[in-house]
Amino acid sequence: MEAGVLAVDIQMPQHGNLFEPLELPCGVTLKNRIAKSAMSDSLGDGTGHPTAEQIRLYQRWAGGGVAVSIIGEVQGHAGYIEKPGNLVLNETSDLDRFRVLAQQGGENGTKLWLQLGHAGALAYSPTSSPKGPSALDLPGLRCAELTVDEIRHVPSEFARTARLAQQAGFGGVQVHAAHGFLLSQFLSPLFNKRRDEYGGTIANRTRLLLEAIEAIRAAVGPSFPIAVKLNSSDQLEGGLDEGDALEVVAALDRSSVDLIDISGGTYFPGAKSASDGAGRGPYFIEFSKRARAVTTKPLMLTGGFKTRMQAEDAVGGGTVDVIGLARALVLEPSLPDLWKTDRKPEPAFPRFSDPPEGGITAWYTMRLTEIGADEETPDFGDLRQAIRDYETRDKARTDVWLRHFANEVAGRP
Repeated sequence: MEAGVLAVDIQMPQHGNLFEPLELPCGVTLKNRIAKSAMSDSLGDGTGHPTAEQIRLYQRWAGGGVAVSIIGEVQGHAGYIEKPGNLVLNETSDLDRFRVLAQQGGENGTKLWLQLGHAGALAYSPTSSPKGPSALDLPGLRCAELTVDEIRHVPSEFARTARLAQQAGFGGVQVHAAHGFLLSQFLSPLFNKRRDEYGGTIANRTRLLLEAIEAIRAAVGPSFPIAVKLNSSDQLEGGLDEGDALEVVAALDRSSVDLIDISGGTYFPGAKSASDGAGRGPYFIEFSKRARAVTTKPLMLTGGFKTRMQAEDAVGGGTVDVIGLARALVLEPSLPDLWKTDRKPEPAFPRFSDPPEGGITAWYTMRLTEIGADEETPDFGDLRQAIRDYETRDKARTDVWLRHFANEVAGRP
């Protein structure tokens, strides 16, 4: 009897549930519980199409063992972009170029998803006329108010891009309703001062998100994964708080979404990013525990995972079903396979003393460029040089963008 018990102990899974598959409500199975979270890689070519470096970047992540890889901020319209390196997928796009990205970024059993974006009030001003739920005139943030007709057009635009993603061979989509972009702005009373059916109560503020999900599901059918990225809070006074965020989670539980990705924070001018904070461990794990009580949907948690033990505890303890990694996978694109084979419990995160504003984000973004070119080195380099390189590339892509999308951005201020 004791020998039998000993044999069972020896055969217990070494990694908890982290490397077990997960079946989503739509029927698609993820090979493990590790996702590459959406990041703004800024590697589009300025005409909204993927570059060779971007394709290689996602191929590297696929080869490293992630179950899901999410491409950040893919726009359906050129007028409300987050950065001039964003992808744009609509009826004017060269779908064959996207098919190459879908094929190579979806190797090794990885599901490559597009994050459907619309920057709204935070649209990149050199190429855009920012518009949000309400008109704002604040230091560093000025935007006009969307009309009701413009709002009602948003779900069909998201649905069109999702349908094209499906046709190009991508494995799913994620609706971006976090970090202060358009759908997040509608959820937030800081941005949304409307008095019609899209403002006021949290039920009204959630309306556009639910309409977008419904339109996407109608366009892609029942077996195509739809995820949502949601703020646990805006981390700003007067913004979306955790109580309202839980109401949104409960509403999503009644929708056709397949995965809820929990994050937090907003790219409001001057706001501090959660990823630049001093906190240790997953940033929004306590909210995830509360969200678990109001939904049966699979939960993903993004932000602050730095070690395999943290990831195993979150999944093995039942708090979440999937962990989202971003910066850790910039430092080590093959981290899932290294974790699985016990070769690297945690990546070596750089430590920068007195970083300039925007320096850390610029460094990680330029590191993505190095990975896409297979040229990454152990050298962490200089943050100020990273900022210069980042800004120079943005300027060059802006010039290309304005020429290529002249008709769509002609009405900008």
